[in-house]
Amino acid sequence: MHTSSTFVKSAAVLSVLGLTLVGCGDDSGTEDDAGEAGGGGEGGTITLGYIDGWTDGSSTTYLWQHILQEQGYEVEIEALGDAAPVYQGLADGDIDVYPSAWLPATHQSYMDEHGDALEDLGAYYEGAVLTLAVPEYTEVDSIPELLDDPAAFDNQVVGIEAGAGHMDVTANTVFPGYGLDEEFELIESSTAAMLSELDNAVSAEEDIVVTLWRPFWAYGQWDLKDLEDPEGLLGEEETLNLIANADFSEEFPEVAQWMSDFELTDEQYAELEDLVVNEYDDGPEGAVEWAENNQDFIDELVG
Repeated sequence: MHTSSTFVKSAAVLSVLGLTLVGCGDDSGTEDDAGEAGGGGEGGTITLGYIDGWTDGSSTTYLWQHILQEQGYEVEIEALGDAAPVYQGLADGDIDVYPSAWLPATHQSYMDEHGDALEDLGAYYEGAVLTLAVPEYTEVDSIPELLDDPAAFDNQVVGIEAGAGHMDVTANTVFPGYGLDEEFELIESSTAAMLSELDNAVSAEEDIVVTLWRPFWAYGQWDLKDLEDPEGLLGEEETLNLIANADFSEEFPEVAQWMSDFELTDEQYAELEDLVVNEYDDGPEGAVEWAENNQDFIDELVG
């Protein structure tokens, strides 16, 4: 387990990074310094978008930024505060690819909303799940058991961004399905704020229940356990997919094929996210190091 001070530094960098990228807007796609020698944009400009604070999105975005720059493309990045503007940007063509969509449940409403304006390039990771999690020391093992002593959790489940699919499922399916809505409040915040609350609670050995998901680096940061979901209300296992604007495959057929062929094992994903989030404070340098460590994988993908 990392120290509290280490986490606070990481959370702060997450927040600053998001503000910096969002503030840059359309004029400043963030470029990976290590990739500048790789291209100059001969292959065209590709805009990648992700949800700020969702490290599966930032990790895969930084990796694709590096891969594409090495292949001669100019890459711009949009880090947005919620899923809705990411999908709207995809539909409008302001964003070319969102490289870490949760399907077929968490983000399905956005896929349904924008329909033919989007294209699913395929899954890169299997077995993703939404969870409600507590510290390992908490004497609760299932979601229904939360009702045994709501006051131990201050009558709240600490959530993330209001527009996240996890929040929708938790508020509209899990809470009424288990009767949590009678005793608990689902707190809207941000991923960084939720993790800060989790860190504070664990440091004080207090009980807390938070919205989490797998894969996510938090499980390596703290000793946590997922609460059993006997009714399956959080949904089945999902996949992490690359979603593009509907015109992307026609405009960038080679890249679309690379993205369709892209797959990561549990070990590969864990290495990537750990490097990006924990070794480089959510920095693109982590993805560059991962690519250097897995050059054969990259060569086969784009070969």
